[in-house]
Amino acid sequence: KYPLQLAELLKYTTPEHSDYNNIKAAYEAMKNVACLINERKRRLESIDKIARWQVSIVGWEGLDILDRSSELIHSGELTKVTRHGKSQQRTFFLFDHQLVSCKKDLLRRDVLYYRGRTDMDDVELVDLEDGRDKDWNLSVKNAFKLVSKSTDEVHLFCARKQEDKVRWLQACEDERRRVREDREMGMEISENQKKLAMLNAQKAGHGKSKGYSGCPVAPPHQNLHPLHQRHVTVPTSVPQQQVFALAEPKRKPSLFWHTFNKLTPFKK
Repeated sequence: KYPLQLAELLKYTTPEHSDYNNIKAAYEAMKNVACLINERKRRLESIDKIARWQVSIVGWEGLDILDRSSELIHSGELTKVTRHGKSQQRTFFLFDHQLVSCKKDLLRRDVLYYRGRTDMDDVELVDLEDGRDKDWNLSVKNAFKLVSKSTDEVHLFCARKQEDKVRWLQACEDERRRVREDREMGMEISENQKKLAMLNAQKAGHGKSKGYSGCPVAPPHQNLHPLHQRHVTVPTSVPQQQVFALAEPKRKPSLFWHTFNKLTPFKK
């Protein structure tokens, strides 16, 4: 409500007034605080869904997904090609900072097996033209590469359609932009929130058979400034912890257990 009140005050204040600049600065600051709080709330809802998704994956290895990521950006099927020309059909999930690879069960298509992950902070995206790739001496179509910056490792992917490839290329660019903006905004999820999300997901999944309902989709963003236009600056007079605390969800365990079966994570 504060941005609305300040907007009204600014509307009826002439630019020549001595307080005009201060009111305008306060209005912009409060808009940024509101933006940060909304994004924080959305991200906290996102980590609960991501935690439940991880619990549904068979044979998960290594760190929890929430150790580095808090948002699903894109998902879908791609063909991963080795240097020897061997192709592997995989389902990929692009989060901030990492790309997770899974394999569908041959009989139960709702079961996914963990097959690895790629550090998006360490790779460079390379778009490939249709035809023979000179480095691998293979004919490719709708393809792109993720090339490691620190090793000689290269990942080659082929999409089924041109439009699928375009979506993946855009998603990879979005992932890099969101990582940069999170760093600029100071957007971090506390370790306690991550642990609580994983604990709730594990409790909810205890005793249930593995499986996921449909392919996870990236959650929609709030109707805020476009990410590439968002410049969130919290006033120095407002502690960041205090701003983030406003976005902490009020968790009620009894309500969670009552409604969990009605909530299908990532359902379209």
